[in-house]
Amino acid sequence: MTAYDHMLRLLYKQTVPLVQPAALAASLQRNPASVVLLDTRTPAEYRVSHLKGARFVDFDHFRDTNLRQLSRTQPVVVYCTVGARSEQVGAWLREQGFQDVRNLYGGIFQWVNDGHSLVNAHGPTTNVHPYSVMWRAWLKQGNPVYE
Repeated sequence: MTAYDHMLRLLYKQTVPLVQPAALAASLQRNPASVVLLDTRTPAEYRVSHLKGARFVDFDHFRDTNLRQLSRTQPVVVYCTVGARSEQVGAWLREQGFQDVRNLYGGIFQWVNDGHSLVNAHGPTTNVHPYSVMWRAWLKQGNPVYE
């Protein structure tokens, strides 16, 4: 177990099941439409980069999100920088009746550290918003960009 894993163990409240980046990547490769991806970070973080196909849900206003377009039965994966904010959004989604909600283990950091790709409005990118200088240490791959 890495130091990152230990840190995540302390952060997570176990309110939402986790999905490992490799499992999510395999699922998206088989059928990109099989999972709804929700990026639960800030607008600046999302603009720097996000998972391909992810919909933006502003963490600061997630309770105001219009959910009418989303099926309560389709699998949903939420993510943020390391998984703490997204876990809160995931727990709320479950309260709203979503049946299959998972939190991306390690967030966008683990996704990138494991070698998976990101996009922004211009296409593929290696840029990652590290959220803060404190969290930057956990990003081992990618190019840290603060907007």
